[in-house]
Amino acid sequence: MPSGLILIIEDDEEMISLGTLILEKEDYEVVSATSGPAGLEMARSHHPDLILLDIMMDGMDGWEVLEILKSDGEISDIPVVMLSARHYLEDEEETASHADRFAGYIVKPFVVSELVDQVNRVMSS
Repeated sequence: MPSGLILIIEDDEEMISLGTLILEKEDYEVVSATSGPAGLEMARSHHPDLILLDIMMDGMDGWEVLEILKSDGEISDIPVVMLSARHYLEDEEETASHADRFAGYIVKPFVVSELVDQVNRVMSS
């Protein structure tokens, strides 16, 4: 039975609502933030088991958030699954340069089963 705390860092509140609904149905606890700086603060204060991180956000993008997460010793161990409206290959160079720092990549709008499968895979590893 899945359980654990997931942090969604995403600037689209509808996407947060959808992700929260799906993941809570799978018995995960979900917290969220709508910006990179707020997400980093939530990561430090809640130390979630997994972070779902949007790439394209205003101000601080997901790659910048990922860099800070992975360089902060207190939270660098938290696995991150990247979320993007762009296909992996559209950001291939950027994605490849960070490939060793994230545990998965989901294209939005995502298929519910894909989100659940990726989250369960990362949470069970």
